[in-house]
Amino acid sequence: MTHVHVIGAGLSGLSAALSLTAAGRTVTVHEAGSAAGGRCRSYFDKELGLRIDNGNHLLLSGNRAARAYIAEVGAENAFETAKRAVFPFMDLKTGERWSVRPNSGRIPWWVLTAGRRVPETRLSDYLGMARIVRIRDDTPVADSMRRGRLYWRLLEPIAVAALNTSSQEGLARLLGAVMRETLLRGGKACRAMLPKEGLSEGLIHPAVATLQGRGAEVRLNSRIADMTIEGGRITALRGPEGVIAVGPDDAVVLAVPPWVAADLLPGLIAPDAFEAILNIHYRYAADPGGPLGKTGFIGLTSGTAEWLFKKPGHVSVTISAANNMVDDAARAIASLVWPNVVDALGLPASAKETLPAYRVVKEKRATFTATARQEVRRPAGRTAHASNLALAGDWTDTGLPATIEGAIRSGRSAADVVLTL
Repeated sequence: MTHVHVIGAGLSGLSAALSLTAAGRTVTVHEAGSAAGGRCRSYFDKELGLRIDNGNHLLLSGNRAARAYIAEVGAENAFETAKRAVFPFMDLKTGERWSVRPNSGRIPWWVLTAGRRVPETRLSDYLGMARIVRIRDDTPVADSMRRGRLYWRLLEPIAVAALNTSSQEGLARLLGAVMRETLLRGGKACRAMLPKEGLSEGLIHPAVATLQGRGAEVRLNSRIADMTIEGGRITALRGPEGVIAVGPDDAVVLAVPPWVAADLLPGLIAPDAFEAILNIHYRYAADPGGPLGKTGFIGLTSGTAEWLFKKPGHVSVTISAANNMVDDAARAIASLVWPNVVDALGLPASAKETLPAYRVVKEKRATFTATARQEVRRPAGRTAHASNLALAGDWTDTGLPATIEGAIRSGRSAADVVLTL
């Protein structure tokens, strides 16, 4: 194999390109946009006068593929990794605060200690939650365990964030796959990893620099509009400057969103239902000694806001499974969520009356819906459409929901397909 064309410079495409260049392949990455990173990137927002992430992502120390990716591109120092696993929460209706604190080892003795678990929960509740990892059928999260305080105050918030799908529809087995690699491996696998500056500085810029250092070419504003398939293999791509020949020993990794992949590969069965994510960024410097000071984030229940993150010069709110409000006006969304932020930060009630500068980022097709109908539409990395083609993306059949970890794994798997051709 002499040359591999990677179409898409999101995390799955960059991951594939890293594996291929590490194996000595010549790689060209084609990115339709003006910056690499896809849904995982940072940019300067003129309204806020700040650099912000287009979305909020919480990596955990148990995300092995993501950690290997970060190590490969030399970006370990770009992340602040918590010394211990701590997940703070607040009920916005009652004002109650608590923290879930798994112990480091695999034996979960933390569930025996009241101060480490969700208040007013019992050991039997945690045994019920642990059984989720054994679910292999199409049981939704809402039917996977008793809907008591543990469900509403821990499992449901984590499930909606991980699956970006309502718990009434989201597959429990996908949540179980996440739990097997994090919570059930103990606190050592649950330490939060937050970027010190931004997602681009931690995950994207170092990867692009590494690729370029290995001789790869990363072409921005290079949309591939068509692929020619002849004799069961891709023979040409059409980019902004015309036709790009794909030689007899060359290959292609298609690492684009599913709707783009379906346009380029007629007949491809891919996810076709999606869920939105809202991220609301407020220009407000959170008190380092406040509720976000120790962990950098907090989970919120009984309100509109779901997760609140402390960032340089601002705080950011994430609302998952947001199809029901993604079309609302930005100011209406920011005004609705700001009182939740005030309560979470412990600010005076009068602060709710003054809305700070904000930016609402809407990802209308952020992820596929993690339902049984969509799960069967997730294709493997190896495809029958062309013998020299591999698919990558968090929407392919990774065994995980649409997460950073899944995207990176899909790129590695696509590279493995190419390397065996």
